[in-house]
Amino acid sequence: MPFIDSKITVNVTPEKREVLKAELGKTVSILNKPESFLMVGFEDNYDLYMGGKKLDKGAYVAVSLFGNASSSAYEKMTAEICKLYEKELGIPGNAVYVTYHGVNDWGWNGRNF
Repeated sequence: MPFIDSKITVNVTPEKREVLKAELGKTVSILNKPESFLMVGFEDNYDLYMGGKKLDKGAYVAVSLFGNASSSAYEKMTAEICKLYEKELGIPGNAVYVTYHGVNDWGWNGRNF
């Protein structure tokens, strides 16, 4: 059960949300997780500051997943997320920040995995 939550400084149209959702659905396989359990969230027009300065174009992407993946998988996933956000939203890779959170207990449908 991965969850990719994005806080994005720019406006994201419904069409772009669909593109991002679909592309993230493809890339989640890097973490050995299926798209069928992927949850994605977007919060656009979000104020982000780095080093005390407001980012005109930037994104914070938090990837939570049941269990963990390897450091090399996380590195590949970061590269894909950065490429995707630059291509679709015009946010340069040096303004995309990605964190990974392994979760040991994840509940769904009245029980835990």
